[in-house]
Amino acid sequence: MLSQPQLTPTSGGIAIAAQAGAGSASGMLGEREVVRNTGKQAIVSFLESQTCYSVLRASGKVVVFDTRIPIQLAFYALVEHDMQAAPLWDPKRCQFVGILTVTDFIDVLRYYRETGSDVLTLASRSIADILADEGILGTVLKKNPPRRYASANGEDTGEDQHSSFLSVDADANLDRACHLLHDQTMDFLPVMLPSDMRVLATVTYTCVLEHLVSNFREQRRLFDDTIYDLGIGTYGEDVVVAYPHQTLHEVLHTLHLHGLSAVPVIDENTKKIRGVYSRSDITFLTKASDAEDAVSNLNLTLDVLMAQQRTDVTTPDALHTCSTRHTLQYVFEYFAQWKFNRLICVDEEERVVGVVSARDLVAYFL
Repeated sequence: MLSQPQLTPTSGGIAIAAQAGAGSASGMLGEREVVRNTGKQAIVSFLESQTCYSVLRASGKVVVFDTRIPIQLAFYALVEHDMQAAPLWDPKRCQFVGILTVTDFIDVLRYYRETGSDVLTLASRSIADILADEGILGTVLKKNPPRRYASANGEDTGEDQHSSFLSVDADANLDRACHLLHDQTMDFLPVMLPSDMRVLATVTYTCVLEHLVSNFREQRRLFDDTIYDLGIGTYGEDVVVAYPHQTLHEVLHTLHLHGLSAVPVIDENTKKIRGVYSRSDITFLTKASDAEDAVSNLNLTLDVLMAQQRTDVTTPDALHTCSTRHTLQYVFEYFAQWKFNRLICVDEEERVVGVVSARDLVAYFL
């Protein structure tokens, strides 16, 4: 019989110590489940013991937008400050009312293209005006959760961060923050200071993972199963891909439809991976001379855009690959080095077989 695994504290966190015996195959299978569950519980306990303060940077900045300012100005402010999202403050109601992201502005441009509206009017439209436009909210800004995390009836059960403000107190534990991110299908969770209702930062799945791997990087016996065996990620026919010949407008529509932040780009003939395209890529905007030109650039193909990608915070993730044989421990260690938002799983021929996101990794422990 295999002995009951014992939790042993180490300098890096918690590890598994077990003595091998002459047990049966079923006994070994039982031990594997015990090890998996122990690994999960170790990380859950860690998340419960850590407050949201622990993931905040020692020095950082928070940009907050007054809903009365033009949305175009807000977008350029995000780019200038190297930020992906900012809380929205309504001065009339004297409270936070939502979050604006880089991708929101891109989606608004898609709406103007699809409806044939005069994009020159966008320069004078405030954030509040845009978020009160049911035509925009009900189409390009409508929330679509990833199918992997959609509810059983296909309806979205998460909060719409364009019309409501969901946050977490800085003294709340990380387990609470992770559940809010996951259960409400959020990408950004504001962290508030309870004493004066001030936003300290926004937490993402990547922030949580970055804090996690620094404490569990050395625990090999906890995470020796492969990501595929653990069911972490999306595989096979469920993987959404794009092709170099597709236009930006087509790809952005696909990403929005499936509730995805990025998509692997593959060669149409060989099916080999060519790169990754992200909804937050603003390459087509930086090449535009004005709003009309920006809308026109939505007709550019991915192969043209991928050759011009930027290298700042709004750049789509660099391509990081793995195989289905890589263990969760390997993925943790790889993340500690590269801080990726997703890994593309490929086979021996470099063909895409799966995608593992930061959300997938966090969701495994919830």
